Amino acid sequence: MTRHDRVSPEAGADPNPDTDPDPDPDVGADPDPDAGACDRCLARAWLLGRLGGHLELARGRIAQVLALSDEQLIAAVAGDRAGTVRSELRCFDADRGRERLATAGVGSICRCDPRYPVSLRALENPPAALHVAGGVGRFLRLVAEQPVAIVGARRGSAYGLEVARSLGRGLGCAGVTVISGMALGIDSAAHAGALSAGAPTIAVLPAGADRPYPAAKHALYAQIRSAGAAVSELPPGAAVWRWSFPARNRIIAALAALTIVVEARERSGALLTAGIARSLGRPVGAVPGRITSPLASGPNSLLAAGAYVVRGTAEVLDQLFGEGVRGPPVDDKPELAPEPRAVLAAIAEGHDTAAALERAGFSAEQGLATLASLELAGYVCREAGGRFSVVP
Repeated sequence: MTRHDRVSPEAGADPNPDTDPDPDPDVGADPDPDAGACDRCLARAWLLGRLGGHLELARGRIAQVLALSDEQLIAAVAGDRAGTVRSELRCFDADRGRERLATAGVGSICRCDPRYPVSLRALENPPAALHVAGGVGRFLRLVAEQPVAIVGARRGSAYGLEVARSLGRGLGCAGVTVISGMALGIDSAAHAGALSAGAPTIAVLPAGADRPYPAAKHALYAQIRSAGAAVSELPPGAAVWRWSFPARNRIIAALAALTIVVEARERSGALLTAGIARSLGRPVGAVPGRITSPLASGPNSLLAAGAYVVRGTAEVLDQLFGEGVRGPPVDDKPELAPEPRAVLAAIAEGHDTAAALERAGFSAEQGLATLASLELAGYVCREAGGRFSVVP
């Protein structure tokens, strides 16, 4: 079968359910590096999109379901629509699929290609095809250089968001690519931090790579696509399903050399990502938090189970490259005089703004001017209610 043939009945549905029809990753590689995913793998991606609603019933065991062959998958979830789906799969037109990719400005690579990320092959169920907005070549270069996943709660605290931004920026300045899921909260903050350093970042999306999810993050998506890559195992135009979030998490964990959880409640998707990373033998880090905060329950549980403590970029770099091998980027914040340093220390100890000013011996007018200078210099940020917190 050539890359431009239609998918044959044998390729779309294996008559022997005990035979794995998935392509051998070591054979069938196309010599053309720009040819994209092969017919068979494009058909598999189409099948996942076609079965999107049916897979909702299997979302609790989605990892196992995604490891099934095409025929096994159809038989397991399609129900009385199985015959129709088989017929549609046999008629799948790979050339039309490629036309849709080209129209969407999305490239593709499949596991038949020797350039397919080695880190993904560690999964029991690696995506047959990856759809990439931003350039397949760029994506492959970035994932080959020990990227770091930063994940966490969609409703992170002001502190958690600043930590995620700071880690993203610090790693970006150090030449380390940040991977996350572009979700609201911690994920988006990590991407934004990397971009603020002029560094590329990779977003793994739960829907098609051709459009932002969530839609409210369209500006962030455009920046990611321009400087880095947006990636999905689903074809362009695919809808979002609940099962596609844990499916997406496995890709994040597998692509990353290590995973950091900033904030997460119990039973969070970020903890699922960390669990997958651990199962793959990848290191997991966590940002410690207050024991009274529900958002700290996830990271603190990971720390109790042996995750390494993340207090800044330096510890992440030590984990990646060895202690002291690569130092954190030089802090470009201006050096503080004793008086503003005293205000900063008081805020860091958890005092509210009024108490911090009084503790440092400032009048209200002097204190407000000092806070404004600290904010402009990037030492503190203003939270809801007018309180300030220290930028990590």
